[in-house]
Amino acid sequence: MAGLDPYAGLPPVASFAVRSASFKDGETLPRDQRSGLFGAGGKDISPQLSWSGAPQGTRSFAVTLLDPDAPGAGSFWHWAVLNLPADTAELPAGAGSRDGSLLPAGAFQLKNDGGFPGYLGAAAPPGHGPHRYIVAIHALDVEDLGLDARAAHAKLASALVRHTLGRAIITGMFER
Repeated sequence: MAGLDPYAGLPPVASFAVRSASFKDGETLPRDQRSGLFGAGGKDISPQLSWSGAPQGTRSFAVTLLDPDAPGAGSFWHWAVLNLPADTAELPAGAGSRDGSLLPAGAFQLKNDGGFPGYLGAAAPPGHGPHRYIVAIHALDVEDLGLDARAAHAKLASALVRHTLGRAIITGMFER
């Protein structure tokens, strides 16, 4: 695969479990999680996610979805959710809607690389080969990362490096 692991080289953190009723780790993402907006025949519905076993001291969670195989310089951000309360253990399918109405109180979404807040489904360019869509649940040592909905992804990445106690990862695949 063309891209690097977006978490390689970061300080080691504890791992915990994540699973999805929407797709299985390493398998092709179903139509719901593919992009309709970017012509991949999908519905742009964020996957159902549930997690357990976060490290002691977790005060909040963040969820990110990156495509490290996207053409160009760096990963393509498909989704970022911040300030999920520490007692959150699941997000329903569709929680990444633009209005964020299925997110817990206080949580919010950054703009994806498509330019809007919320989930943008998989949309690997035709003929570019298989792409990995890495969903990471970050267990954080703060209740609030100190960012707002206008924050750039570089600021989020920096804050995550400083505050992540543990990380759970599940990866979907897609190519056209």
